[in-house]
Amino acid sequence: MSRALRLAVFDVDGTLIDSQHHIHNAMELTFVGQGLQCPPLEQVRGIIGLSLPQAMRRLIANLTDAQYEALVEGYKATFKTKRLAGEFAPLYSGIIKMLDGLAQNDHLLLGLATGKSRRGLDAVLDGHGLTSKFVTAQVADNHPSKPHPSMLLAALSETGVKAGNAVIIGDTTYDMEMGVAAGMHCIGVSWGYHTVDDLRTAGAAWIVDDAAELQILLDGFWG
Repeated sequence: MSRALRLAVFDVDGTLIDSQHHIHNAMELTFVGQGLQCPPLEQVRGIIGLSLPQAMRRLIANLTDAQYEALVEGYKATFKTKRLAGEFAPLYSGIIKMLDGLAQNDHLLLGLATGKSRRGLDAVLDGHGLTSKFVTAQVADNHPSKPHPSMLLAALSETGVKAGNAVIIGDTTYDMEMGVAAGMHCIGVSWGYHTVDDLRTAGAAWIVDDAAELQILLDGFWG
């Protein structure tokens, strides 16, 4: 009897790439462009992982719908300018080696679930040579914002993997809550934007401190 396929779904910002300063700079340009004061980096870190409309409403209160829409569209335009200029947030240390190692496991599929748009994700993957490494990639264009489980349920459906044979890896409580709602295992990474204590409270059964430790855990996850 052949082994059942397994699925490891990764968050992107704060898990694979260190985008906090990239995102905060884009927020600064966007808010200033609308005549508003940009929230500090620590506050911006707290919304990374959410879809843009939800993120903007958490960053600043009491704006009109038109103002929120202007912030969303302004941010998209700012990020497009950065992409066209070849600006990409860096990968965390060891990510390429980890993904290459996991790719040697014929029974493990790799996927993504991110608050980025399809265009934004494609630019990141192309910029870092990661496009071919993932069999499913769920983005904000097609789903409600995390922590709604829609992205993970779609990834399970696309790959035919059962929730009990799948794991979400992320750095935020949104990722962990999404995984719990989808019935998947949850692994938190300590190098991202939410605290380890918050990750555990949100449902992380394991916490890893670097990419090498994550690879070892995933390689032996199902025995």
